[in-house]
Amino acid sequence: MKLSTNETSGVSIIDLEGNVLGGPDATALNDILHKLIEKKKKKVLVDLSAVQSMNSSGLSMLIGALQTMRNAGGELKIAAASKKIESLLVITKLSTVFELYPTAKEAIESFK
Repeated sequence: MKLSTNETSGVSIIDLEGNVLGGPDATALNDILHKLIEKKKKKVLVDLSAVQSMNSSGLSMLIGALQTMRNAGGELKIAAASKKIESLLVITKLSTVFELYPTAKEAIESFK
């Protein structure tokens, strides 16, 4: 998995690419979130548009990221999940935990 970050309209965007399988990827995501929190960045969007697959460890990684942001008084939203990943979020009932948006643009607008 590859991780990259950028910022648009005061929202920190974390782009995930490839297969989200947890493990070292979870550590990398956690490190990025803590750096954002240190910089007082409280609005985070995880863009899944380039993610091919995700396993249960990948889901756990996203849950941990959400918890980290909430504990810091921030928000974390998810955008552009493929139909396959969106189905996974629905089946596991995580679609009721995360705010999901079809596009990054719509997610960014929702922070306002």
